[in-house]
Amino acid sequence: MKSSLAQRLKAHHRQRRVQTAVFLVLFAVLFLLALPGAELDFSKFADSLPRMADFLGRMAPPDMSVMTTVLTSTLETLQIAFVGTFLSVVLSFPLALMAATNLAPAWLSQPTRWLLGAIRAVPLILLALFFVSTVGLGPFPGVLAITVHSVGMLGKFYAEAFENADPGVLEALDSAGATLLQRLRFGIFTQVAPDLVRDTLFRLELNFRESLILGLVGAGGIGFYIQLYIRAFQYERVATLTITLLVIVIIVELTSTRLRQMLR
Repeated sequence: MKSSLAQRLKAHHRQRRVQTAVFLVLFAVLFLLALPGAELDFSKFADSLPRMADFLGRMAPPDMSVMTTVLTSTLETLQIAFVGTFLSVVLSFPLALMAATNLAPAWLSQPTRWLLGAIRAVPLILLALFFVSTVGLGPFPGVLAITVHSVGMLGKFYAEAFENADPGVLEALDSAGATLLQRLRFGIFTQVAPDLVRDTLFRLELNFRESLILGLVGAGGIGFYIQLYIRAFQYERVATLTITLLVIVIIVELTSTRLRQMLR
């Protein structure tokens, strides 16, 4: 019996090694096929170093006279990210329940998964342009773009978390005659709540970073002033914005990491 078990383990390890080798070969082939399209030219990069240094030199010293504008636009960016994330969470929960294969029938879960995939396929910048052209300039189209774009990811993450719940708990609740709400409350949410919070915090952090580019198309936030100052060749003010962004991103990263550690 031990010999049979050892043989199965060896066969399993051999299969894993073959799969790993096939994956590495496939990755190498795809990389080689992608190289011509990428047009890598390190000599061109080396020639551009003086121009990069000149660009960075124009940003020194930072112009601190725009700190009021910087703080106001940074707060606006945080508000866009937070409100957009909150709305996406509200919309993602029902979609995730419909997409989870252990909670919804196949005729409902599969089309919902297709819908979430279609939402993820639309670039954020395209959503921002769409909402700016339909509802006008300002933070509101940025919130709408963040909300729609986040639903595709959070809906998928939440559905996968629901599917990873222990089926034994659900079977016990079913045998006890639990209702759908009781199955969700005691059989799903109690098991996957830390995963849901972790995914939500990750998306909030990502939304703040992505909301920076929304200003480039007039959707409000600090990105609007970055493109405004760059077009006016006011690089010292761009430096002030960049430093502020670095500080905010670090704070958001540390806060998110700390909260995720507390949930483990």
